[in-house]
Amino acid sequence: MLSKINRENLRILVVRPDRVGDVVLSTPVYHTLKQSLKDCYVGALVSPYTAPLLKGNPYIDAVITDVPGRGGDPFMRKRKEIASHRFDAALLLMPTKRHAYMMFLAGIPYRIGVGHILYEVITLTHGVSRHKYVPLRHESDYMLDLARRIIPRKNGEVQDVWTQPEIFLSDEEKVRARDFLVKESLDKNKPVICIHPGSGHSSPNWEAGRYVELAEMLSDSGMQVLVTGSEGERVFEKTFTSGDRRQVRTAFGKLSLRELAAVISQTTVFVSASTGPMHIAAAVGTPTVSMFCPLPACSPKLWGPVGSLTRIILPPEDFCHTKCPGDPHICTFQSGGEGIRVETVYDEIMGFLSESEVQHSKDTSNDYSASNRK
Repeated sequence: MLSKINRENLRILVVRPDRVGDVVLSTPVYHTLKQSLKDCYVGALVSPYTAPLLKGNPYIDAVITDVPGRGGDPFMRKRKEIASHRFDAALLLMPTKRHAYMMFLAGIPYRIGVGHILYEVITLTHGVSRHKYVPLRHESDYMLDLARRIIPRKNGEVQDVWTQPEIFLSDEEKVRARDFLVKESLDKNKPVICIHPGSGHSSPNWEAGRYVELAEMLSDSGMQVLVTGSEGERVFEKTFTSGDRRQVRTAFGKLSLRELAAVISQTTVFVSASTGPMHIAAAVGTPTVSMFCPLPACSPKLWGPVGSLTRIILPPEDFCHTKCPGDPHICTFQSGGEGIRVETVYDEIMGFLSESEVQHSKDTSNDYSASNRK
């Protein structure tokens, strides 16, 4: 039990080996542990793809990557690597059978997961209940529940919990990002709207044509638009660059994950559905205009951007009651044109641009003040 472990010089491994947004939202856990536990050593276990998001994070002492499955990292070799760090505790923010057994066999004395899954019971992993998501809270706060189990309490309450997701970019990375915008013929001294049309089918999202309409409306209004996406989303590129859209530039497959974060940090507003890059935008302080589904599993209360100014757009209530296909992975917010309209998103963007709060947000995005603690 943790009560038998000296909380000074505690060595802790935080496990979150899944998607971009989840890893970004886990970063307050590292900050909270470091500021709450004297001389602790904090490691991160993530996928190789998301590991760059943790580069330069002063609250992480070691990053370990793991690739499950055929052709990936052999289980026992990875177990041995983890054991070599002599961790006292492991926080499994997203439990998997592989990592529950790996932490157990690596000899980590105290392990905390989520819920009470059979393989957690077998491996004697302590479970933190989410109480069936009632009341619904943010995913980042649910992850912090595991940190709350091991940090000291004062008068029965946990003190100084950090809530701001963080990505630490160097000045050099920001300069290269500005150079990228210049190379793409975008004036960095004028507003640049970043549109990210992809979401990997992880949440409801517009079809690409709606984003093209939005880019066209912004371009016709004299706005500069940068459309970002992965190499796999390059199929969208021609739809954005065809016609007379002089103010629209595309960057499909041109940027690494970390370069994407740096470029987003230099744009004025980020537009997307609920997706990992939206969380990157919030973490680097760029205001977001985000489309969400109100279903509990997709709700902005659970998955909304944290850290920057944001405007959440939901479909009209009657749309969800009468037009929803019942599967958030195939919903496009647009049955019969009655869902989220292009004009609605455009108006929210232009509203942001007309307010001084956008620039104020960008100027203070690195000011991690006491407001990020609770």
